[in-house]
Amino acid sequence: MDNPFLSASNLPYQLPPFEQVSEDDFLPAFDAGIREHAEQIQAIAGNPQAPDFDNTIAALESSGQALGRTAVVFFTLCAAHATDGVQRIQQEISPKLAAHEDAIYLNRALFERVQAVAGQETGLNEEQARLVSEYRRRFVRAGAELDDAGQARMRELNARLSELSTDFSQRLLRDTNDSALVVESAAELDGLPDDDIAAAAAAADAAGHPGKYLLSLVLPTPQPALSALTNRETRRRLHTASLQRGFRANGNNTLSIAAEMAALRAEKAALLGFANHAEYATDDQTAPSLAAIHEMLGRLAPAAVRNAKAEAEELREAARRDGHELEAWDWAYYSGQVRKEKFDVDLAALRPYFELERVLQDGVFYAANRLYGLSFTERTDLPGYHPDVRVWEVKNADGTGLGLFLGDYYTRDTKNGGAWMNSLVHQSRLLDEPPVVINNLNIPKPSAGEPTLLTFDEVVTAFHEFGHALHGLFSDVTYPQFSGTAVPRDFVEYPSQVNEMWMLWPEVVANFARHHVTGEPLPQDVIDKVLAAAVWGEGFATTEYLGATLLDLAWHELAPGETVEDPEAFEARALADAGVDLELVPPRYRTGYFKHIFAGGYAAAYYAYIWSEVLDADTVEWFKENGGLARENGDRFRTELLSKGNSIDPLQAFRNFRGRDADIQPLLERRGLA
Repeated sequence: MDNPFLSASNLPYQLPPFEQVSEDDFLPAFDAGIREHAEQIQAIAGNPQAPDFDNTIAALESSGQALGRTAVVFFTLCAAHATDGVQRIQQEISPKLAAHEDAIYLNRALFERVQAVAGQETGLNEEQARLVSEYRRRFVRAGAELDDAGQARMRELNARLSELSTDFSQRLLRDTNDSALVVESAAELDGLPDDDIAAAAAAADAAGHPGKYLLSLVLPTPQPALSALTNRETRRRLHTASLQRGFRANGNNTLSIAAEMAALRAEKAALLGFANHAEYATDDQTAPSLAAIHEMLGRLAPAAVRNAKAEAEELREAARRDGHELEAWDWAYYSGQVRKEKFDVDLAALRPYFELERVLQDGVFYAANRLYGLSFTERTDLPGYHPDVRVWEVKNADGTGLGLFLGDYYTRDTKNGGAWMNSLVHQSRLLDEPPVVINNLNIPKPSAGEPTLLTFDEVVTAFHEFGHALHGLFSDVTYPQFSGTAVPRDFVEYPSQVNEMWMLWPEVVANFARHHVTGEPLPQDVIDKVLAAAVWGEGFATTEYLGATLLDLAWHELAPGETVEDPEAFEARALADAGVDLELVPPRYRTGYFKHIFAGGYAAAYYAYIWSEVLDADTVEWFKENGGLARENGDRFRTELLSKGNSIDPLQAFRNFRGRDADIQPLLERRGLA
C-alpha cells in the first residue's frame, strides 16, 4: 500500500486518512518528506532569478507539504495516543526534525534572498508584507546572522533541546501513569459520586489491580477529587502523588532535564544577543517588554497572596471544627464547604446536570449556533485516530461547509494530561486547504452504559478549548503561516477565554444544564448563587497560577553559564523571592511536571494566560454592553478578530474589534483584585 502521507488526503476537508495509517508509515514518510522539502529549499535558495515575493516567500510557504502532513498527524498522536511505538519514533525523529529546521533557517543563501525581498517595499498587499517581515524575523531569531562557529553551536543546542524535550514529555507521561493513586476499598473514596467510584474500579481493573480502585492524575497540581473526598488520608496521598511527579528517585525523574534545558536555552539566547531566554522569548510577543510583564505580575501578586491568606483563615476554622489543622491537601475540600456555607453553592452537586452529550450539543455547539450561525453534523463515516475520537462537520449559516471539528474527550494511559486544541489541517487560500481542528480533554471514562458527567471545571474547559477551535475554524487567511491560532503566545489564549463566558449565559445554561435522569433544568437560583460566588477562591486560583508563572520566568531568566545543581531548592527560592511561597498554595505546576514550559512551547510564556485575560475580561464587558449572545456581535468578533489569525497585528485586530486598547480594570474586578 502507498504511504498515506505522501499525497493529499481525498477525504472531506482533507481529513488525514487515519484508517490507512500505521506506525510503520511514519519513519519512511518523515524521511521522504524531509528529503523532498530539502530539495525544494535548495531550489528556492539556488534560483538564478532575482528574488521576489513569489519565487522566494510564497515558494517557502508552499514547500514541505508531505512533511507537514506527516508531522501534524504524528505529533497529534504523541500528545493524545502515545503508544510505545510512537514514543520510540519520537525519540528518533525529533533530532532529525530539529536539524532539518536548522538547515532551512541557517541557510545563508536562502536568508540573502529573504533579505532581498524584505528590501522591496512596493507591490505587496498588507498580508504579503507581513509575511515577508515574519520570515525575516524567523531567520534572524533562528541565528541566520551568526558566524559559522555560532551557527554550528546553534545546531548543537537545538538538537540537544529537542532530545531533552521529548525525554521530559515521555518521562512525565510514564511517571503520571505510575503515580496514579490505588486504594483498596470504596470506603477510602467516600464523598466521590457513585459513577466516579465505578470509573475508578474500572480503571484499576484495566491497570491490573482487580478489586481495587484507581484515581488517575490530571496534569496540574490540584486534583479534582480533592474537593469531594472525605477521607483525609486519601486526600493526602492523592495530593502528594500529584506534587511528586518528576521529583521521585526513579528512571522518570525530570529535574535534571529541566535544569539542562534552562541552561541551554540561556546559552542559545546569549548567542542571539539577549540577556536570557525570557528576554528572547518575549521579544516577539504582544507584551511590550519583559519589564512590562514583571510590572503587571508584580502588581497582581501581593493582592492575590493577601486574598489567599484571607481565604486560608476561613478554611482553618472549618478544618479545626473537624479537629485538625489545615494542610494543602485539605484546601479544596474545605473551600467547597465554605463556599456552601457562605453562598449556598455546592459545585460537586452540579455534576448530574452536566452530562457530556448535552454540554456539547446543547451548550458548546448551541452557543456557537446562536452567536455565529454554525451547525454541527456528526460524521460517523469519517475516522479518528482512536475509537474515542468523534468527528463533526461544521457549516456556516448559509449552509456552506466551514471545516471539521474532532473531539477526543476521555483520558487514557497513552494520552498526556490536561486539555488542548490543535489543527490537523491549517486553513489557507494559498494551498486551498480548509480548517480541521481537534479538542482534547481528559475526562474519566465511565463504566459501560453509564453517563459521562462533568465537573463544573470540566464544563469550563470544554467551552475554553472550543474557543481555540473557533479561532482555527474561522481562520480566513491566504498564507498558512498566519492560520488560526498561529498568533503570539500571549494572545492565543484570549479567544478561548472569551468563549468561557457563554457557559453560564442565561440562554445557554438553560439549554444544556439539565439533570441527566429527571431532565429538570438547573434551578435559576442555583445559577445565581454560582455567579455570586465567582470571586470566592480567586485568591487561591490567582496565587497558584502566579506561582507557576513566576517559576517559569525564574527558570528562564538564568544568565548564560549559570547552572542549577538542585532544582528543587531553586524552585523554593524562586517562589520565595517572588513572594508567592505559600505552603498551603503550591504552584499550579511544579518543575517536575511543568510540561507547558519544558515540552509544550510555553517557555517564558506561561504569563500569557493572564496577559490574554486582560483582553478577555474587557471583551466580555463589550459583549454585555452590546446585547450578549447576538448574531451581529458574533459576526463582528469573527470578522474583526477570529478570522484574522496573525495576518495583521493581533493587538490592532483587538483595537479594530473593541475600538480602543484594552482596560485592565475588568480583569482586576473578576479576580477580586480591584
